[in-house]
Amino acid sequence: MLLPDRNTVDRLLRHYRAQERTVLARPCDLSARRRFEDTAYTLCVLMGERTAREAVQAAERHVAGGRPGSRHTLEGLPGA
Repeated sequence: MLLPDRNTVDRLLRHYRAQERTVLARPCDLSARRRFEDTAYTLCVLMGERTAREAVQAAERHVAGGRPGSRHTLEGLPGA
């Protein structure tokens, strides 16, 4: 499986969290909710997950994978 670019995932994850705060602050704002759902869908597709929660968790693991002390490693790949 090809892994998405960490910078792209990180940017999208930060965007998702910002939209999440907006939706929580303004739950009746339908356009904010629509943008949030679109971003959640994009995360699902990018991370190959079926739910937004799973996609966010996978994205967080993926972004942390390149940092020292992370729990996520890719077994069987050079340098892993």
